[in-house]
Formats: sequence, C-alpha cells, structure tokens
Amino acid sequence: MNDLSSRIQIEWLNAISGVSKEDWNSLALSLDTPFLEWEWIFLIENSNSASPEYGWVPKHLLLWLDKRLVGAALLYLKYNSSGEFVFDHIWWELAEKMGVSYYPKLIGMTPFTPVSGYRFLIAPDMEEWVLTGIMTREIDDFCEKNGISSCNFNFADKEWKALMEKQGLSAWSHQNFIWVNPGYSSFDGYLQDFKTNQRKNIKKERNHLKNQGITVSCLTAGDISIDYVRLMYEFYHRTNENYGPWACKYLTREFFEQLYDTYRHRTLLIAAYEPGDDVPVGMSMLVYKGEWLFGRYWGCRKYIPYLHFELCYYKPIEWSISTGIKCYDPGMGGYHKLRRGFRVVSNYSLHRFYDYRLSWIFNMYIDEINRMEQEQNEYLNCEVPVKKNK
Repeated sequence: MNDLSSRIQIEWLNAISGVSKEDWNSLALSLDTPFLEWEWIFLIENSNSASPEYGWVPKHLLLWLDKRLVGAALLYLKYNSSGEFVFDHIWWELAEKMGVSYYPKLIGMTPFTPVSGYRFLIAPDMEEWVLTGIMTREIDDFCEKNGISSCNFNFADKEWKALMEKQGLSAWSHQNFIWVNPGYSSFDGYLQDFKTNQRKNIKKERNHLKNQGITVSCLTAGDISIDYVRLMYEFYHRTNENYGPWACKYLTREFFEQLYDTYRHRTLLIAAYEPGDDVPVGMSMLVYKGEWLFGRYWGCRKYIPYLHFELCYYKPIEWSISTGIKCYDPGMGGYHKLRRGFRVVSNYSLHRFYDYRLSWIFNMYIDEINRMEQEQNEYLNCEVPVKKNK
C-alpha cells in the first residue's frame, strides 16, 4: 500500500473539461448511474448551470498511475446549500449559533441531481479500499489546509456508503421513492397488484386523458429533435415559475441546447398532444441506463387534470415494462407516489465535520435522526394501496 501511495500522482481539477471524456468514462461507464458520466457533468458545467457564480466551484480529484487514470472524485466547493437536495439548514443554524463557519464546504455529488449512486470512481483492476483511503486522506488534508468546514457526499451508493463509514464518515438517512418492476409483462399486470379502488382510480385518470383525445408518445435518441429539446426547457422554466421562491430552476437554456448533441443517447422524452396539434402540450424528460430509469423534469403549456401523473408515472412505468427496465426513480418528493406503487427507500449522505464540536453534536444525534426516518419510511410503505400479499 505504501509503495502504491508513493507512485500515485494526485491532481485537482477546476473543471471536468480538464480531463478527457475517454479517461473519465473508463471509470464511470460500468456504473448503474448515468449521472457520473463525463457528458452529463460537462453539460452541467459547460452550460454555466453549476459554476462559481452560483456557488459551485469545481474541485475534482484525480489519481494517476503510470499516466493512467485509476481514481476520480467529482467534487465541488460550495458557498451555499442550493441545488443539493440534502436540507442541511439545521446544521448550518447550529454552526452559526456556535460561531463556527459552515461555508465553504466540500461536496461530492452531481449538481442538481438527487439520485443515489455517487461514489469515487475506481479502475476495476485496482484495490478499491486502498485508493479510497488515499483519496479520503487527500480530501481531509485539502479541507484542513484550506479552512473548509466539512466534506460531504450526497446520494451515496449504498455499497460505497459502507466503505466510507469505515473511513470514519457518518451517514445521514433521507427519504426516496422507487418503483421496482417484479417482471410484469404489461401495464395491466402492474394494475392487478393494486387494491380494487386504486386500480379503478388509475384507470379513471388515464381514461380521462384518452377521452379528451390526448395521445402520448415516447421519444429516444434519434427520435428527439432539437425543437423538442428547446421546448423541454420552456416547460422546465414554466414549471419552476409556478413554484415561485420554492422553485428549483438551476439549469440554463444552454444545458438543454447542448443536451441534443451531448446526451440524447440516454434521454427519454414523453410528449402529450391535444387533438389536431403536433406541438406537445406537455412533456417529461427522463434519463435511462441499463436497468434503471430516472425521472428528471416535466412541464406543460396549460393545466390538464392527471397529465402530470401520465407523463411522470404511468407512461414511464409502461415504457419500463415494455423495455425491460427494472427500477424507476421518479425524483424527489411527493407522497402521491405511494398511491402509484412507489415504495419509500432510504438514500444516504455522508459527512465529516472538521470542527470537533460540530462533529461531536452531529454524531451524538444522527443515529436517533436516522431511526426516526426509518420508522416514518416503514409507516408510509404500509400505506401503499396494493394487495396484502404484495
């Protein structure tokens, strides 16, 4: 191990463009998550969505061995908590009362992407625990030398979480929703798992749209036009306008424009049309890889009852069944997901505070916080309206 440490070359990057797509993706493509791939990160940074102007300062860590990239960590210095979706204001308020600087902090995550799967990227022929130790020590040293309050890894891969806990980081549990396909052959098979009343309710919601003549199409890769990508930005913008100060509008128009050339191969657009109109009245944007589908954004030109459920739940589930997708993560929040068969699962963030007082308080209370979260998750899963044997 000591011999390997002496041979490793460490590099800190100020932008993902500082490493080649081929080198980075040699470590990322084998993962289930698409959101650690070079193209997605480049889109977010190059479009000025995540930039120092908005509190995201790239500080990516690379490990080289004999001129080959063997380890990488997607990292950002943060001067606020915007766009993280781990709501840590309680710890910020505590730090303020204690006179401890909470910012800047170091964050490992894909900006604006609350999807489990974050981890260090390690070459498959290398000892993961060895390189993880080297990277963790380098991060600790960087933070302590530069007066950074903490290192944090949001939406951590569950297997990697266990490895990082051995490195001394503490896990904080958060709520997420997942739909798992047990092997349905059709959407009707999915419906049959529900209790009678909810099965009728889902049929009623879908039939309401059909009776208005609304049709829905799924578009991938070459079927996606630049006009549709531009329209998706308008829908995204409109949705966020509706939420006022609670909006999550982080992506620029350029992100969607550049997605057409950079990431169409993993994008699913689901478009709804009114009779006689070839311009969608609403769309959802999703990303897929392997056996996973991830809901990202949606919007519409006007309010139509149940259109949100169709574009964000029912049609993605139907598409998943037809294409062999096993798991669908629809995105953050919304207890109405329970009534559509989504189960509550835990995702995790990992934390190390360098101020001993803040670290002591966090570690004293986090187990109880996690226990209460788990109890809430178990209660909510009992509310899913499926047959008792499911």
